[in-house]
Amino acid sequence: MHPSPNRRDFLKTGAALGTGFWIANRYARGQEGTSKDDKLNVAVVGVSNRGGENIKDLVATNMVNFVALCDVDDKNLDSAGKQFPKAKTYNDYRRMLEQKDIDAVLIATADHVHAWATLAALRAGKDVYCEKPLTHSVEEVRLVAQTAALEKRVTQMGTQIHAGDNYRRVVELIQAGAIGPVKEVHIFITSAWYQKEPARMGIEPPPNLHWDLWLGPADDRPYSPDYLPFVWRRWWAFGEGTLGDMGCHFIDLPKWALKLGLPTKIRAEGPPVHSEWCPEYLIVHYEFPARGDLPPVKLTWHDAGRRPEIANELKLQKWKNGILFVGEKGYLISDYSNHALLPEDKFKDYQKPEPTIPKSIGHHKEWVTACLKRDPKMPLCNFSYAGPLTETVLLGTVAYRAGQELQWDANQMRAPNAPQADAFLRLRYRNGWSLQQTA
Repeated sequence: MHPSPNRRDFLKTGAALGTGFWIANRYARGQEGTSKDDKLNVAVVGVSNRGGENIKDLVATNMVNFVALCDVDDKNLDSAGKQFPKAKTYNDYRRMLEQKDIDAVLIATADHVHAWATLAALRAGKDVYCEKPLTHSVEEVRLVAQTAALEKRVTQMGTQIHAGDNYRRVVELIQAGAIGPVKEVHIFITSAWYQKEPARMGIEPPPNLHWDLWLGPADDRPYSPDYLPFVWRRWWAFGEGTLGDMGCHFIDLPKWALKLGLPTKIRAEGPPVHSEWCPEYLIVHYEFPARGDLPPVKLTWHDAGRRPEIANELKLQKWKNGILFVGEKGYLISDYSNHALLPEDKFKDYQKPEPTIPKSIGHHKEWVTACLKRDPKMPLCNFSYAGPLTETVLLGTVAYRAGQELQWDANQMRAPNAPQADAFLRLRYRNGWSLQQTA
């Protein structure tokens, strides 16, 4: 259920994950009869919703062959199978990975299965694209990043906004010192994933759904339409609420622009904790240490429509969602597509720096191209970057559920002042499921 001692020692090296690492490597794709100029043979685990959108993006690259499709819902699988009739179809990703001609795997399952399908694919020698958040627990994050490095695989997490021009221009402005040193960041969004009452029970799963396979490592429980489809994000057993859904997208920008590693303190506010379902809202306070000449940073997350007071002071009503950088010389506000320097009159004559971050060839195309070229560093959201980002997000829900500020020891992967947090850092799984035996 937990890593062996030598792997645990590796997992404790949080500092390495915080700064990012990838081992340069030279190796063939591992499939006889293929060349680096061929299209990539891709398998997809989870073919509807986000999986369906990812499939469209991969089709648009014109660089892949879909050779295998996997889904626990036969209707979804049949629909995707008609689109790609040459692809073999499966309900169980473990059986799918026995197929010999798979080069790479795209994973778009519910969060609680991310690490399991990813680890199985990595250990089978496949490159991996996995939707965000990368995993369901901090222990899983460390193991996934470690395994990707050990297996020398090309990886990418599904933070598609990272490939947009807007984030690149914000990073350049912040790093050029447009608003001076930044010690404070506020993130506010309107999204809200929460549950108010127990799940409806005594309902048979639809005949097309393989419920036991959908549960995977989660504790055995009866099917409920309050779990599936899609509303699984409301439940701790399967997701992490709003922060788990949106945190990797929004925290990505300050992590990139300010070169943030892992936080040292995490404190969360919200309604009373429920053991089963995610809260109506969260406010999470992160503290990051100094990085070289860069000062410490306090980052605060607000979801479900809650906003920091400074947003009202700056009259940011038109910004429905925002990432607000507070600098010594001014402010920068951004969302996915737009950004502005504030106060506007102060910056009306400001000459923005020339772009230095190249335009992306496309988030999915980065991954496919890197797989074909055998370049693990090419995808900007590879697991050495996505691991610490996901860990930061998950630590917010851990602090909330633990009911206490966490003093985070990244090297030991624990909060010494809050031992009750360990139950949320290292999850328990149902009998027969082990992180060391994923396939």
